[in-house]
Amino acid sequence: MSLPKILFAATLACWGAAPALAAVDPAEAARLKTDLTPLGAEKAGNKDGSIPAWNGGMTTPIPGDKPGGRRGDPFKDEKPVYTVTAANMEQYAARLTDGVKAVLKKYPDTFRLDVYPTHRTAAAPQWVYDNTYANATRARLNGDIPDGAYGGIPFPIPKSGAEVIWNHLLRWRGTSVQFGITQYQITADGKPVLTTDGTADQQMPYYFQDGSVEQFTKNGSEYWMFRMVNSGPPLRAGEAIAGRVNFEGTDPSWVYLTGQRRVRKLPNPCCDTPTPSTAGVMSFDEIETFTGKISRFDWKLIGKQEMLIPYNGNRLLQPKSDAEVVGRAFPNPDHVRWELHRVWVVEANLRQGQRHQAPRSRYYCDEDTWLCVLGDRWDANNQLWKTLWTQSFVAPDLPGTVSGAMGFVDLLAGTAFVGNLYNSKSAQYPIKPRYPDAVFTPDALAGEGVR
Repeated sequence: MSLPKILFAATLACWGAAPALAAVDPAEAARLKTDLTPLGAEKAGNKDGSIPAWNGGMTTPIPGDKPGGRRGDPFKDEKPVYTVTAANMEQYAARLTDGVKAVLKKYPDTFRLDVYPTHRTAAAPQWVYDNTYANATRARLNGDIPDGAYGGIPFPIPKSGAEVIWNHLLRWRGTSVQFGITQYQITADGKPVLTTDGTADQQMPYYFQDGSVEQFTKNGSEYWMFRMVNSGPPLRAGEAIAGRVNFEGTDPSWVYLTGQRRVRKLPNPCCDTPTPSTAGVMSFDEIETFTGKISRFDWKLIGKQEMLIPYNGNRLLQPKSDAEVVGRAFPNPDHVRWELHRVWVVEANLRQGQRHQAPRSRYYCDEDTWLCVLGDRWDANNQLWKTLWTQSFVAPDLPGTVSGAMGFVDLLAGTAFVGNLYNSKSAQYPIKPRYPDAVFTPDALAGEGVR
């Protein structure tokens, strides 16, 4: 056996990985052109019509959208169909996550779900659909690592929980975008504390239109690149972080700290390690509900359920100040849109021999976008500890329905975090030309760092 094969086999053994999971056969893949959407969701609506059929998503401009600027709300004139509160939550219990029910109970006077008509806005370019169709028959999991996937949803007809999570990690969210953001820690007595005011650049080499499986693999399977430079608060002005996330989970990341005046490589940018991008308030694998390597857990596919989830959140983008949207735990319910959607439910249980502050988690991943919009985490004492959330909004210029604001509620400590707010910014998720690879390197951080 050659040295590369020996190293690969050793890696799988170390991770306790399962044998390779086969791709679907051509007959099953053909469903992506019949009863499934091109990204793998059920095309039909539900029986009572409360979830409509998918008809191509939203690809036409939204009134109020300004290219490269602020975004409008395609549903600004709609009113809630009903509202879920602590008083009537039992009526809707089957469609609520444990975490959402816990937040309703903990904050009965300030938290509610305004439920609006469901709109299936998810869309992607045709070349993403074509790659997704190709992935259905060529992509497979070798242990914890995708093999043969590129440029589309890797497992549009998933057979395992791990495949659903990889669909979330490799979901369509554009190729190169920029976003100015603010982030807040909410103290136990309900006071918001600004932790981050910065500008982030994001690039998905996995979605380079002119790429290929072979090129992507040759370049190290780096699927997500990220850089953020802080302008505030004053204590953190000038700090910067950059990271390059790959299939293997080695994920080199670097941070520039103004007090040290140098770039340092982060020793463990993974899992339950606090991430500097949120001032250490969130862990790396809590970003956008879940981010990073999956090898610390065994993933169980529970199935698909109809659940109330935050969705089509352009409403949250409309206020022009953070004060209007930062609430007691979640964002201010006046500006949050909830809808009924089908989601894949996946449970994560700590793999034998691994460590993590949250040994058990459950994730709720939208069937249309593959974004895991809600997640619950239990601590080592099996107490429901945190509920995680990620908003989505419609961006027809991609086209796509992509992740926006994110955060969590710590149900034990009574604290919370609200991140990736665009409200005070003049541009909300502008699409950018492809960045040079050098943008996401330690040298770039050193060149831009405040000294």
